[in-house]
Amino acid sequence: MFTDQDAIIFISEDEAGERLDKILARRFVEINSRTYFQTLIADQHVLLNGVPVRKGIKPDEGDEVQVHFVLTPEIGLTAEEIPLNILYEDDHLIIVNKPAGMVVHPAAGHWNGTFVNALLHHCKQLVDDGSLRPGIVHRLDKDTSGALLAAKTTIAQQRLVEMFANRQIHKEYLAICLGNPGVREMTGAVGRHPIHRQRMAVTEKGKPALTFCKTIKTDGKLSVVELILATGRTHQIRVHLQDYGTPVLGDSLYGNVQTNAKYGAARQQLHAKSLRFIHPCTHVALEIHAPLPDDMLHWTLQLGQAGIGVRPDTMTL
Repeated sequence: MFTDQDAIIFISEDEAGERLDKILARRFVEINSRTYFQTLIADQHVLLNGVPVRKGIKPDEGDEVQVHFVLTPEIGLTAEEIPLNILYEDDHLIIVNKPAGMVVHPAAGHWNGTFVNALLHHCKQLVDDGSLRPGIVHRLDKDTSGALLAAKTTIAQQRLVEMFANRQIHKEYLAICLGNPGVREMTGAVGRHPIHRQRMAVTEKGKPALTFCKTIKTDGKLSVVELILATGRTHQIRVHLQDYGTPVLGDSLYGNVQTNAKYGAARQQLHAKSLRFIHPCTHVALEIHAPLPDDMLHWTLQLGQAGIGVRPDTMTL
């Protein structure tokens, strides 16, 4: 299964017939260690066309290679003094307002400067569990801003992961999108795109996904939309809005390139605006709101002045 700690590449004509470990070392120059990739191959963390490969394999042109990155002596986690905009913190967990552009945890192309690196510096008691994501219980895309929750203890992490799996954490988002999706339930199953493997799509082979969508302001061309996630599939909001024909403004992967340029939207206008849940250790009800970043505040204010307000009375959960 492809995860957010994996990378998928396709073998080019020039690479065909060359040892796979050498290809990977050259492709991922930030690691540039054949020994590291030889270790991954030996431990079956590298798949060739969906099947674990043996050491010394020489793939053919067009072969799909999936790499699952894990910690080894070549890749380690370092604590970095990176400022965090803390919305809430206690002995068990921390919630920050993640800025757009920050990667949540180390992965291919982003081995430092991530939220995990900042978390290790801020939370001295955080235990490095041998993974690339200590303390992480959910994630936001690099260019999505907003409320990001992390655990500071092992027990809190275990309980929060279970709560996310059991849909006991209420997540609300705000997006600026093209057109007007109105008020609706988006139910398309989300899975890996059958051709563009780095993307997700609504597909019959995908996992069930449910997004509640409500337009609150629109001028017909752009809308401010509130979204509630009932499931947590990769890129779910972005895929559902694209599938309906109202992609997120500024989305370089699922959006409209020309329209993004027209409006000068440098990043996807998507913000995790709030989290609501029962604290896993103290059992106190928490509701945390993340203020909008300036770029999204600009659009909400502009649409609030020029647009037609829409705020339905009811929305089924």
